[in-house]
Amino acid sequence: MGKPFNYKHLYYFWVVAKEGGISKAAQRLDMAIQTVSAQVRELERDLGYALFKPAGRGLALTEAGQAALKVADQIFQLGETLPELVREAASQPSVRLVVGISDSLAKLVVHRLLQPVLDQADLRLVCLEGELDSLLADLALHKLDVVLSDRPAPTNPNIRLYSHALGSSDIGWYGSEQWHAQLEQNFPHSLAQVPLLLPTHHTAMRARLDWWLEEHGIAARVVGEFEDSALLKTFGSSGMGVFPAAQWAHDDLVQQFNVRWLGAADGVRENFYAIGTERKVQHPLVLRLLAGLG
Repeated sequence: MGKPFNYKHLYYFWVVAKEGGISKAAQRLDMAIQTVSAQVRELERDLGYALFKPAGRGLALTEAGQAALKVADQIFQLGETLPELVREAASQPSVRLVVGISDSLAKLVVHRLLQPVLDQADLRLVCLEGELDSLLADLALHKLDVVLSDRPAPTNPNIRLYSHALGSSDIGWYGSEQWHAQLEQNFPHSLAQVPLLLPTHHTAMRARLDWWLEEHGIAARVVGEFEDSALLKTFGSSGMGVFPAAQWAHDDLVQQFNVRWLGAADGVRENFYAIGTERKVQHPLVLRLLAGLG
């Protein structure tokens, strides 16, 4: 194992990189230029690589410096949140759960997945939505306690992640009242006669739906594709077309979007997962999620 580097030296390097030069960094740090320069050289000696190279009258990052800056950004940006987190914890004791939500998951489904923890009296729930790869990176850096997704975590030799099944739901076709009479006869083949709204291919469900339509010989007339599930349902409720949704959230879906169930996509199911960094889950609220829905 190599010699551990000094985090103070890393901080000076980070400021120099952000300010674009040693002189400006020294002004920001209120230190002598020679002192800042010496601290950066110490870090370079510890790491065994040059982090800066001359560029005109200033400095530019080497490839090693660019790699070091990415790590330093993560370390010090996370560190900047420490005082606020400590202050909040001291002033308002609570059980904090930071959840990453894959943007492929329907919002109504997310609410149901989180239902087992919502009665926690001192709960502080933080929900962050994004693409699965980005959320898994934050999970690996311990910025998140758990990630909810419609697919298990992909295999990654650099990050050990564990996917815990939360359940699954049948998929049904929904839409405004105007489509009911047209679809009632000869369903599901009658779907070829109406416009369809589908999720984009970033969802696991889209591939299953495409296969299902092909298996039934339905030449789909797709008039809209949506990354955001709530937007898909909003356009569907306006009468633009018929759309698929998890029947798990049937009651909320019908009430909130004023649509009706038009038929089942037999054999198509949406799966739900809680992804964490531990095989044996430690966080009490994540344990409750698994116990409540697994």
